[in-house]
Amino acid sequence: MIKTILASRLAKPVLFIICLMPLGSLVWRAFYGDLGANPVETITHSTGDWTLRFLLITLSISPLRRWFGLTGLMRFRRMLGLYVFFYACCHFSIWFIADHGFNFGGMIEDIVERPYITVGFSALVLLIPLAITSNNAMVRRLGKRWKKLHRLVYLITGLGVLHFLWLVKADYLEPGIYALIAAVLLVQRINLKKWLTVKTSVQSG
Repeated sequence: MIKTILASRLAKPVLFIICLMPLGSLVWRAFYGDLGANPVETITHSTGDWTLRFLLITLSISPLRRWFGLTGLMRFRRMLGLYVFFYACCHFSIWFIADHGFNFGGMIEDIVERPYITVGFSALVLLIPLAITSNNAMVRRLGKRWKKLHRLVYLITGLGVLHFLWLVKADYLEPGIYALIAAVLLVQRINLKKWLTVKTSVQSG
């Protein structure tokens, strides 16, 4: 049943719409004045949260494919990855416009002086080449280098989690959950069987 749904021609358009729903919800709430006492903070935090969520969802595609044989999931990975970049750009733009009013000097000063912004901005910068090279033409042009380049997603994930951990001041439960999920997704990518084989051969030698 699940494999049939994943293979459906409607699956991508439906997923595209679902991925836009967090932004649509913010627009709806803004229209009805339901963003709380600090609307800018609400929007900034929400877009940041969804950036990290989509990043973790994207990282989970390969493990889910291996664990449950859901090969059809792979056709959605590019779209989900681009949504990571989309929400990251929304997150950055709101912060830049609302907090700094297009003041580049103030923005740079903030990036340099506040560590959680430094790592968050670094993650955004690293996302740019991944977004640019996400199309089929760049995959063919880069060849094996494409996979090496897109391994930056692991570093980006670490920076994103760190950005969230340093941002919060009291309640570490939510960022802690994200950190745990990220750790599981990153650790499972280690080829344990290969590592054990190498370690055994070294010890034998």
